[in-house]
Amino acid sequence: MRKYLFYVLTSVVMLSLASCSATKFVPEGAYLLDEIKIRTDNKDIKPSSLRMYVRQSPNTKWFSLIKTQLYIYNLSGRDSTRWGNRFLRKIGDAPVIYNMDEARKAQEEMVKAVHNMGFMGGSVHCSTKTKKKKLKLYYDVTAGKPYIVNSLAYDIHDPQIATYLQNDSLRSLLKKGMLLDVNVLDAERQRIADYLLRNGYYKFNKDYIGYTADTVSNTYLVDLTLHLNLHKAHVNDSAKVHKQYTINKVSFVTDYDVLQSSGLSSININDSVHYKNYPIYYRDKLYLRPKVLTESLSFAPGDLYNERRVQQTYSNFGRLSALKYTNIRFVETQVGDSTKLNGYIMLTKSKHKSVTFEVEGTNSAGDLGAAASVSFQNRNLFRGSETFMIKFRGAYEVISGLQAGYSNNNYTEYGVESSINFPNFLFPFLSSDYKRKIRATTELGVQYNYQLRPEFSRTMASASWSYKWTSRQKVQHRIDLIDIAFLYLPWKSKRFEEDYINKGQNNIFRYNYQNRLIIRMGYNYNYNSAGGSLLNNTIASNSYSVRFNIESAGNIMYAISKAAGIHQNSDGEYAILGIPYAQYLKGEFDFAKNIRIDYRNSFAFHAGVGIAVPYANAKTIPFEKQYFSGGANSVRGWGVRDLGPGNFAGDGNLLNQSGDIKFDASIEYRSRLFWKFQGAAFVDAGNIWTIRSYANQPGGVFKFNKFYKQIAVAYGLGLRLDLDFFILRFDGGMKAINPVYESGRDRYPIAYPKFSRDFAFHFAVGYPF
Repeated sequence: MRKYLFYVLTSVVMLSLASCSATKFVPEGAYLLDEIKIRTDNKDIKPSSLRMYVRQSPNTKWFSLIKTQLYIYNLSGRDSTRWGNRFLRKIGDAPVIYNMDEARKAQEEMVKAVHNMGFMGGSVHCSTKTKKKKLKLYYDVTAGKPYIVNSLAYDIHDPQIATYLQNDSLRSLLKKGMLLDVNVLDAERQRIADYLLRNGYYKFNKDYIGYTADTVSNTYLVDLTLHLNLHKAHVNDSAKVHKQYTINKVSFVTDYDVLQSSGLSSININDSVHYKNYPIYYRDKLYLRPKVLTESLSFAPGDLYNERRVQQTYSNFGRLSALKYTNIRFVETQVGDSTKLNGYIMLTKSKHKSVTFEVEGTNSAGDLGAAASVSFQNRNLFRGSETFMIKFRGAYEVISGLQAGYSNNNYTEYGVESSINFPNFLFPFLSSDYKRKIRATTELGVQYNYQLRPEFSRTMASASWSYKWTSRQKVQHRIDLIDIAFLYLPWKSKRFEEDYINKGQNNIFRYNYQNRLIIRMGYNYNYNSAGGSLLNNTIASNSYSVRFNIESAGNIMYAISKAAGIHQNSDGEYAILGIPYAQYLKGEFDFAKNIRIDYRNSFAFHAGVGIAVPYANAKTIPFEKQYFSGGANSVRGWGVRDLGPGNFAGDGNLLNQSGDIKFDASIEYRSRLFWKFQGAAFVDAGNIWTIRSYANQPGGVFKFNKFYKQIAVAYGLGLRLDLDFFILRFDGGMKAINPVYESGRDRYPIAYPKFSRDFAFHFAVGYPF
């Protein structure tokens, strides 16, 4: 503990010394830009909306508190030829020197932005405050009285477009009484353009739309008129109404090389077929069935051009793993003054077959081992972009800490799993049109795993049938139509049975070390407001996600057992072919939100609850479906599966620290540090509980008048290495409130910390939420 405090105090002293020389490299007569503040006198003008116009930003702060990188830079000497000085300057940040010209340009741009918001008389005053060689910069925004839209008029000389806009008027962003906000006016231009592009106006864009705004004399009221200009192919041409285009024919080119010329005449094709009046051109062999191509289209000959359906077609072909790229081109037919378009779907083939080898080290509660796997994947098994995968895996581990009476200390595992994913919705008795609308993928999977431990041998086999689909790019659905898992234990050590199973009081052990059948179905809903964007939403954007999952098992089998009059076994369970089956209902809800402070700092919140209820044919939840607390993705002041249930202190037995109810909540302050490193400060809370009271889990049962006193709390710091394609995470957590104790010093380690007792280190891949 003393060593820990020594390191903390040393770091504080070093930073304090560095802060004394924050202006070490600021030239005479110049100032370090220490802080920028934007203040407004109108709540409709948010300072954050004007921050983008600031041209200079002060040196960045870690966790919005300390300008660590500036201090690191200032630790360097003035001799830039020395290696140590160059290194410190490279990893640090040079001081930002205040530039008056940049400040004035930012002021001018803010004035324009305020005017564009409808405050035409608004102004921005720039002022500074200096202390020694540091400067604080202030932008004070005076909004003035806003200009309000008094009346709306439309100047549209294209009768058909005028009819379209009249029918769509309820979606208009323009309203009487609104502020004369240029941003809203431009958004309405884009909305109209998008709407017309969905209704055949292939050549339309927002530049055909403009506005005039006339102010009523001596008032702040504006008469606004929207103008939609007629079409001109060239400047000197006469104006004409905009043309609506229809699709003439659609052709497929399946061997398009993106590195070659995009001209159709330069594409190397050798043969073609016609399927339902769709020409399909290919080079040597058609690698996709024609039906797969045509069913991926969202438009057809004779349809009005629709930009939304074009984008949907892109999405449909993007789901086909047999393809690497898709490019859709439209060419006007060269027959007179035609309004017909020929569509060309240009497809680039992906690599269909691959073999992957993986080697990994394992660490199970301190026991070291190794595992290796080899997998084969075919992304076009039946020429319909079906993805087939088969994977073989083997693992070996040396187990320590076993008592006498076991024949060996080795753990071996062998397994094989296979799956096939179809890019369409497979279900009998459904029409092709209905299946095309859903756009779901179907996955069939099987798995077999054999484990040999000193205590027992275990075989697990499973088969599943599920569907996945995405809607609006933000919502993901998954339906597990059926998932059958069989757990078989052909051998158990006599010592293991005597020590754990035959004691009579450990129901969880007895239940989870018997042959068991689990037949379940479930539904999973996942919403992410960031959609499919590849942003690092931890820092870059405000976003939130919602996840909901529900599953049940054993209900159909229980109904069949009751109807068939099957007799129960000695444990009061129904069995199929002598194998008892699990029956439970499980539901989970999870919410996470990210709030961006600036481009380097953000807050992240997370809360999750779950409950699993065994009933009818089961008294306990299967081990794989139980909840655990503690670890890198839970309350990080405790080790993996080392917390709970309730105020149970644990007895070293993993199965005894499991539960049926879960609660987790976290808050993190995340900050970019330097290079690819990010830092985090966090507070976690949570625990697990059981629904029933078990003798081997004293204090673990959930009670409404006690559960809130049994919520554990932890705090800590984390370091993350962002390697773009994945993130390595290192978190150190300290216990703050320990629910094992009801009162006293041990309950509040935040006030009486002991490093060896309260600290837990975690290494993980990816963010905790």
